[in-house]
Amino acid sequence: MRILSVIVVIWLLIGVVATFQRGYFESSENNCATAGSIALTVVAGPLNYAGVNPKVTNCNIPEPSQ
Repeated sequence: MRILSVIVVIWLLIGVVATFQRGYFESSENNCATAGSIALTVVAGPLNYAGVNPKVTNCNIPEPSQ
């Protein structure tokens, strides 16, 4: 179980490095598409370096009722 935990942590850390390299934290856009792209990039981990480029281009957040 420890080995699996270590692998998951390393996987996610590689994803975080990929988000910094792609400059997601440097842009001033604050919307759900940017947040979704960051989350997908982190989860994709090392697959980012194999050519996977996950992006969220559109997201719809329901408006609260009045």
